[in-house]
Amino acid sequence: MTVDPNDYRRVVGRLATGVSIVTTTAGEIDHAMTANSIISVSLEPVLMLVSVEREARFHDAVIDAGVWGVSILRAEARPAAAWLATRGRPLHGQLDRIAHHRGETGVALVDDALATLECRTVDTHVAGDHTLVIGAVLSMDTSDRAGDALVYYRGQFGTVS
Repeated sequence: MTVDPNDYRRVVGRLATGVSIVTTTAGEIDHAMTANSIISVSLEPVLMLVSVEREARFHDAVIDAGVWGVSILRAEARPAAAWLATRGRPLHGQLDRIAHHRGETGVALVDDALATLECRTVDTHVAGDHTLVIGAVLSMDTSDRAGDALVYYRGQFGTVS
């Protein structure tokens, strides 16, 4: 029995997921991507996972850098999420239109995010056309930010209160 990848995409699109921006810095260049494949892996030790397409330019950057940030997005960040999900966007200056600050590791973190985390890569696993990047959480912040969460469902951005 074989599964058609397009049918699979349609089926898993029924799973509502949170939307985050994942960032890293390699060679003094900021790299960023929109992700809905962020997973809390473990509490002891505290680990997070991001799934990165192996053909994406973000892939080599995050592997080489060894540190990365996650900004869990508010509903108002839909334009930033859409921009960083655009294939072929310019690499240089891609964060210029997104308000951000530097975390302790030097990675960019979205200013108005619901929460942010910084991770150090501790393991990777090739899984089909993606690499699962597992990171030890080094720091995190919520700063009591309130607002609706940005979610992805059935191929579209939406919100959850």
